[in-house]
Amino acid sequence: MPEKKIASTAKSAGRGSYAVGDARRRLILDTAVDHFGKWGFHASSLARIAHDCGITQGGLLHHFRSKEDLLLSVLAQSEEHDVERLFSTDLTSYAAFLDALVRLIEENTRRPGIVRMFNVLVGESGNVGHPAHAYFKNRYARVLAHSVERLEVAVRSGELRPGIDCEGIAREYLAVMDGLQIQWALAPESLDMPARVRDFLRRQYEAIRATEDQSPSGPA
Repeated sequence: MPEKKIASTAKSAGRGSYAVGDARRRLILDTAVDHFGKWGFHASSLARIAHDCGITQGGLLHHFRSKEDLLLSVLAQSEEHDVERLFSTDLTSYAAFLDALVRLIEENTRRPGIVRMFNVLVGESGNVGHPAHAYFKNRYARVLAHSVERLEVAVRSGELRPGIDCEGIAREYLAVMDGLQIQWALAPESLDMPARVRDFLRRQYEAIRATEDQSPSGPA
């Protein structure tokens, strides 16, 4: 076989093995979301997760060093999705930022496993010994800081009234969003979560915007 053809065949085989490995890694992450959402971190086991993936525990450990590593990888994957939508530089106003929040909530209604997992792990991670304690503490600090920055920029631009309590407003809407998320996870059919979040954010926006002619119409 010519040397070039040998090299081409080797590259194709390499790409194929990488694709299989990536697909298996995604399957493990998706399965872990379901397990952590149902049983939490401590009651979930790598053996059961591996079994539901159709692989051995050793095969799972080839991709993730430990259950803690798997947990943090699941959380990192989920956060990448949220960051793409909420930390975009294309959001030119605070009203546009609120629209993005509502769209994220709408997407979450199509990801019930992620929502359940988030609720369970946030509750568990209040214990300082939990492997996700630092992650959630830092995550809330990052989200809060970004939200406060959005509010402060909107005040400086004239979209929102001067003198508002930016941190208090951000903490309030984060609490409402998380609280509605818990209610929705318990009984999805009883609550239109995006609509409730949208209504709250609209009322909050109306209370803090500068004037009718200076600010956008608010979250749609």
